[in-house]
Amino acid sequence: MTLAHLSASWETPPAVLIGAALALGLFVQAFVRMRRRRPDHAPWTRALLFGAGLALLVLPLISPLDHIGDEELLSAHMLQHVLIGDAAPALLVVAVRGPLLFFLLPAVVLRPLASFRPLRAFLSVLLIPLVSLGLWAVAFLAWHVPAAYDYAAARPLVHDLEHLSFVVAGTLAWVQLVDPARHGRLRRPQRVFFALAMLVIAQPLIDALLFTSSPLYGRYTGAHGISALTDQRLAGTVMMVEQLLTLGICVAFLLRPYLQERRDRLRRPALSHGSR
Repeated sequence: MTLAHLSASWETPPAVLIGAALALGLFVQAFVRMRRRRPDHAPWTRALLFGAGLALLVLPLISPLDHIGDEELLSAHMLQHVLIGDAAPALLVVAVRGPLLFFLLPAVVLRPLASFRPLRAFLSVLLIPLVSLGLWAVAFLAWHVPAAYDYAAARPLVHDLEHLSFVVAGTLAWVQLVDPARHGRLRRPQRVFFALAMLVIAQPLIDALLFTSSPLYGRYTGAHGISALTDQRLAGTVMMVEQLLTLGICVAFLLRPYLQERRDRLRRPALSHGSR
């Protein structure tokens, strides 16, 4: 792809840009309000995390990565999917966790939404852990069935719905893992198993991409000196590495208190012997 073609591949989808601007505006007003009341609940690291998450959500949809993934390389398309459906939601949910979350919507908007019972009931169902995991599994696996994948790729509206489903399902999954509102739907050990379940669910697709001996997606015939089969294996590698990084870091943080407690228990006998 020439430099001119690359620069022309940047897009300005109105829905993405409007959504990003709205999300940024809500976060900024929440961040400013919380900084005035309790700066310790709104450190600048939260702003950095939110900015990084928003960038990982928006850039894959407006940059040349979108064109390359649609038309040339499956691995580029897979990179786009894991960024908007996993890495970006993870950073955004971590950024707004705790009291900051409750400042995202101004009171004038929050009150009528909170009093609208059908919406509350719908969200309550979505946030049942098994429902969140099931929706994530369906979005993750179903859209990557070759027939569904090709169908969505050929129809812009369906393709947009596919991307939206990745974002929503990824956000639901990471809400369970991070528990930003501290509702305690899952205890810490259960969140570890939730993360491991996501890895297990993704594994059959990763294995298919890595070990199938022929290309699964007919629309990709190879590009930029990469054969279709190599491209497919790169796509599986991208998915595997991203999953191991995001979910692995999550599990490490969840296990940290138990490891610290174990180190403290092992240290106590040594200290008691030394004081004799």
